[in-house]
Amino acid sequence: MKQVPAETDFIVVGAGVAGLRAAIALAEAGRVLVLAKQELTESATQYAQGGVAVALSDEDEIGLHLQDTIDAGDGIVNADAARVLVEEGPERIQELLEWGTQFDRTGIKLTFTREGAHSRSRILHAHGDSTGQEMGRALTAKAMTLPNISFCEFEFTADLLMSGGAAGGVELIAQEGTRHSVSASSVLLATGGAGQVFRDTTNPSVATGDGVAMASRAGATISDMEFVQFHPTALYVPGAPRFLLSEALRGEGAYLLNTELQRFMPALHPMAELAPRDVVARAIASEIARSAAPDPVVYLDMRHLDPAHIAKRFPRIHTTCLEYKIDITKDLVPIRPAAHYLMGGVQTDLFGRTNIPGLFAAGETACTGVHGANRLASNSLLEGVVYGARAGACMREELKTSRALNDQKGDIPSGKDDPEKAEQSIKVLQNVMWRHAGVVRSGEGLQEAMAMVGALKDRLPAPVSRRSCEAANIQQVAWLIVRSAIARKESRGAHFRTDFPAHDDANYRKHSVVRGEKITFE
Repeated sequence: MKQVPAETDFIVVGAGVAGLRAAIALAEAGRVLVLAKQELTESATQYAQGGVAVALSDEDEIGLHLQDTIDAGDGIVNADAARVLVEEGPERIQELLEWGTQFDRTGIKLTFTREGAHSRSRILHAHGDSTGQEMGRALTAKAMTLPNISFCEFEFTADLLMSGGAAGGVELIAQEGTRHSVSASSVLLATGGAGQVFRDTTNPSVATGDGVAMASRAGATISDMEFVQFHPTALYVPGAPRFLLSEALRGEGAYLLNTELQRFMPALHPMAELAPRDVVARAIASEIARSAAPDPVVYLDMRHLDPAHIAKRFPRIHTTCLEYKIDITKDLVPIRPAAHYLMGGVQTDLFGRTNIPGLFAAGETACTGVHGANRLASNSLLEGVVYGARAGACMREELKTSRALNDQKGDIPSGKDDPEKAEQSIKVLQNVMWRHAGVVRSGEGLQEAMAMVGALKDRLPAPVSRRSCEAANIQQVAWLIVRSAIARKESRGAHFRTDFPAHDDANYRKHSVVRGEKITFE
């Protein structure tokens, strides 16, 4: 790892698949600085178990992948964005194979599996349930062979530096707490998602919505923030992290059982346990709500499946659950839904450009509309490499006509840091959001959340440290989610309101768009 320079050609904030693939695309055009909030390996990419969806098998077609993506998105997928995803996906995956990515094979042929809402077996895995980790490893190894790319770990990006309405760099907080700035011709935000806005999440601790929050503060257009995907099956053991239990477990035949140990999904959807995630998550939430147990759960049941196959197919899940005295091949596994993926984010075009000159976004931080109201399983890693490559290529082209590097320094916030107050504020926000803006919402609950989230803004500590900055970012993203959820007076995809349980295509078969204080549907 290298010293942080005062200026560079390109800044990439985030070292998941989107940021890494963009950096590789940028390296041939100039100096690239990749900033990681913690270790390079600490990103949502590393935790992605389910796999990467791509139409590469003999039985599959790009058109079928496109249709499945559109169907899962519940009426508001940007078809052009989805077409780019599925058409360019095979090339990006072939590229990863050439760079040494070790996807699972049967003999010499790639192994494809099926997950919820897919009409074909098109999911590639690596080491069973460590797909994101392997893709990240291969991309990092490739990036490190390119001399123009520099990596800086433990550098927290506190805000964008703006000059004349354009993004021209970032302000950083080093691990020891000192602030410094880096200027560049353009900045790519690839900071991942915002699961830490909610009490229960499968996301790593770094997923505090930093990219969306700092882009919003700078005046970027934000879209579709009401659409938060809750993964139906996260391990629920008191005191333990909400560890993700891959959808691929249900793809292999696992059942969902309620507290009476009865299957409930076959009566609710023709695809039963393989129904779209929003359907499964709400069904589980309903079972939990009707239970009289003091701490109710639903169970994932794999006892009827071949234990040797399950242990081999899901080594990471099997080992992790054993740490909590649960053998997934023999025991019922207690689960609950958890915040998992943000379909919304910083609005971009198909090349990662935002409405702010010099500012780009890719991966989960961005919103092209490719996921609509509900992401199709295993499309996120594909989105990262496809749109990361596109954003990098566009930034590279724009450098040829870009303005001079910006050397403007940011203002250091005044005020005293209060770590304890930051932690308390974050816990309050997470509980409010889980209670009122979670799997099932209502107008009354959302209004209550808006009042509480809004009031908390003025009580946050000054954003002078990493954690106080994260508290401010969580508050900002929570506000965007709640405002968007109140404005969408219908139920669609991952957004479900008990007071508006049906679609309203006439008014809301559109994307929510936040520009400053104004929210519209377009």
